[in-house]
Amino acid sequence: MVTNQISEFRDLEFPLPTRNAMVFQIYAVLSRAFDRNVPASDPPSYKGVALGGFGTGAIQSLMLTPVELVKIRLQLQRRSIPDNNNQITSYRGPTDVARSIFKQEGWKGIYRGLTITVLRDAPAHGLYFWTYEYVREKLHPGCRKNGQESFRTMLIAGGLAGVASWISCYPVDVIKTRLQAQSQSTPSRYSGIVDCFRRSVKQEGYSVLWRGLGTAVARAFVVNGAIFTAYETALRFFFSNNNNNNNHANIETENTF
Repeated sequence: MVTNQISEFRDLEFPLPTRNAMVFQIYAVLSRAFDRNVPASDPPSYKGVALGGFGTGAIQSLMLTPVELVKIRLQLQRRSIPDNNNQITSYRGPTDVARSIFKQEGWKGIYRGLTITVLRDAPAHGLYFWTYEYVREKLHPGCRKNGQESFRTMLIAGGLAGVASWISCYPVDVIKTRLQAQSQSTPSRYSGIVDCFRRSVKQEGYSVLWRGLGTAVARAFVVNGAIFTAYETALRFFFSNNNNNNNHANIETENTF
């Protein structure tokens, strides 16, 4: 059954350099915007971090929903084997999938699953960034302000942030994937989020909501530890070069007088 295969198609990390760059930039703006009482010289408050992450996840969902919908449809096509009674639509690639969905279902079809994607990503990103900031400060007190934490601290804090966020949103991701696997060309098994949850649990037990969690958590720790380490290292590099250039410019200015 196709439905029993759906749990294999979930994203297991926050992937892609372009997407990560977008997420971190939006978070940097929102974490300040949600708590303007904190001076610019100080790190964002934990409240600003959590709310900034929450907002980042919600905004990201607007761009991510169509992408994940197309991905799920393609993966279902590759894993599904047509029988004598069912004809599987053959897609030539992501563009063909998107064009087909838009032609048959319009914008509503392209954004199928938007609500549950927001329910998954907004809280998960809030917890994601809050966990990272909290853990790295505990491991290396004062590092949020001076930015001098070790690579070990970055790796552990980033890894735990990924683990915490995935554990918190994993059951929701299972439901999201099953809902997005439906289309107008096939009979709908679920009428909505609550119905999908009830039917899935009734037919397969609560364990279906956590199927594959071990693999997801292991990958999340490694991937997100690397992501935060790369991000913090890049910030150090750029700020260091900027400070050096400013100091050099100041010295030249002083020498001219």
